[in-house]
Amino acid sequence: MIKAWLFPVLAAFCLASCQAVVDRMADDIADQVSEQVVDQVNTAVAAQVGTAVAELSAAMSQDVSLSQPASDDSAEEEIAQVTRVIDGDTIDVLIDGKTARIRYVQINTPERDQPCFRESTQANAELVAGKTVRLVPSKRLIDPFDRLLRYVYVGDIMVERVLVEEGFAEVVLYPPNDAHYEEFVRLEAEAAAAGRGCHPTGIFDDGSTTR
Repeated sequence: MIKAWLFPVLAAFCLASCQAVVDRMADDIADQVSEQVVDQVNTAVAAQVGTAVAELSAAMSQDVSLSQPASDDSAEEEIAQVTRVIDGDTIDVLIDGKTARIRYVQINTPERDQPCFRESTQANAELVAGKTVRLVPSKRLIDPFDRLLRYVYVGDIMVERVLVEEGFAEVVLYPPNDAHYEEFVRLEAEAAAAGRGCHPTGIFDDGSTTR
């Protein structure tokens, strides 16, 4: 039979052992709860960061798109009235009641102090003077002198093509405007071989088609 005085000792021992077990269980439960809370917090933060990044990316994309220069997709053809022929590759036109200066694309004609200036200017005038023209944009829309860069059509006739074909203009590649470059090179070679227009003066014999 257990002595009566042992009951308090055994009770104390059991209480201490049980307390240790309870403490370990409490710690385990606390660790599990902490991990769950941390996981939930991390998930929530990750979701908020992802949303913020997406919103910032969208805003930056919109800003970049607004800052991009106009291209062929954003510029439309214009109908204009020719009011003045400046030289072989430049004209003034009236667009919606406003005067604009147009520089032909991918060609060059003699300057005022060069041979064949008068002839190339006259050839251009015969094609466009006083006429209604259709202005077709290229990749680059404005040159360093604030002139509009356009392919110029009278009906279905491209003026640049005719001037090169008849020998009154040479082909010049001003990147990125290159849509008809290969065709114009071929037409210029044919005009030079046939001695048409300005070619007999040698004004176009610089050995280069780029600027």
